[in-house]
Amino acid sequence: MSTELSDELSREHGGLRASSHAPPTAAGTAPARRIDYCGITDEAAVDLAGQLAATRELGWRAIELRTVDGQPIDLLNGPAFARTAARIAEAGLTVPVVASRIGGWARPISCDLDQELAELALLADRCAVLGTRYLRIMSYPNDGLSDLDWEREVLRRIRVLARHAGERGLVLLHENCAGWAGTDAGRALRLLEAAGAESFGLLFDTGNGAARDYRPLDQLRTLAPYVKHVQIKDAVAGPEQPSYTLPGAGEAGVADCLRLLLDTGYAGHFSIEPHLAVRPHEHYRAEPAECRSAFAAAGQALRTLAERLVGEDAAPWRCTAAGLELPPC
Repeated sequence: MSTELSDELSREHGGLRASSHAPPTAAGTAPARRIDYCGITDEAAVDLAGQLAATRELGWRAIELRTVDGQPIDLLNGPAFARTAARIAEAGLTVPVVASRIGGWARPISCDLDQELAELALLADRCAVLGTRYLRIMSYPNDGLSDLDWEREVLRRIRVLARHAGERGLVLLHENCAGWAGTDAGRALRLLEAAGAESFGLLFDTGNGAARDYRPLDQLRTLAPYVKHVQIKDAVAGPEQPSYTLPGAGEAGVADCLRLLLDTGYAGHFSIEPHLAVRPHEHYRAEPAECRSAFAAAGQALRTLAERLVGEDAAPWRCTAAGLELPPC
C-alpha cells in the first residue's frame, strides 16, 4: 500500500475512527463510542412485516437490508420500495448497510459492468432515501481469466465503481467473501489503494473463513483499522460445507474477533447473518417459524457474547438490548 494511502486511511480512521452514528458532544469532550446490534433480517422472515417484528423483539434500533419479499432491494419496483422505506422509518429504525449483488458470488468477472453501474446508480438513490451511505459489494469470482488478468480487471472495475459511488455520496464496503480479494487481506488492501478511502471501505464477516479455508482473526489483525461494518456468524468446518452455529459456539474465533475490534476502537454495528435456517448460496430456507426462532437465538447469543467480552474490559461499557455504549471521557 502506498504511503499516501496509508496516511489518508490513518487520518480517516484514527485507528479506528469513531462511528458516524455517535451523538455530538460538547467541545473538548471525546464522543460516546457506540456499537449497535442489527441483523440481515431476511434470515428472520421473507416479508418486511416479519423482519421488522424480529428486530423489535430483540430490542434493536437498526435493520440491515438484503431482500424484501424475496427480492433484492434493487429489484423492488418503485411503489414496493417506497412502502419498504416508509415502514422502516415509521418503525424508528435505521439502515446501516444495504447489501448489493455487485461483484458477488453470482457475478463473475465476465459480467456486464454497465449493468453493475446501473444497479449502483439505482441503489445510490435508494440508499439516500433510507439514510445510509454504505453499500456492500464483493470482488468478482474468476471466469477463466489468468490470475494477472483477473487482478487487473477487478482493480479496474473497483476504481470505476468507487468513482461512481463517490459521485453519488456512497461508500462501497467490500466483504471478505466471494471474489479476488475475498480470502486475502493483502488483496483487500490493494482494493483500498485502487479505490481510495473516501468512497471505499471494508465489511468484515467473522464466519466466512469456514467456507473458504482461512482463519478470520488472521485477516482481521491486518484489516481492523479499515473495517466500517461487521457481520457475525459462526461455523464449524466440514468436509464439503461448514455447519453454522450460534455466535461463539463454533470454530470461527468470533469472540477473539470481537475482542480485537473492541480493543482497536471499532464503532459501528455488529450485524448477525446466522445462516442457521437460511443460506442463500445453497438456496436453502427452513420453515418460517424455524427462521424466526434461529434469528432470535443468534441475536441473543451475540448479546451474551458481547456483554461477556465487555465485562472483561476495564472500560465502563453500558450494555443494553440494542447494543453497547462507552460514555464520553
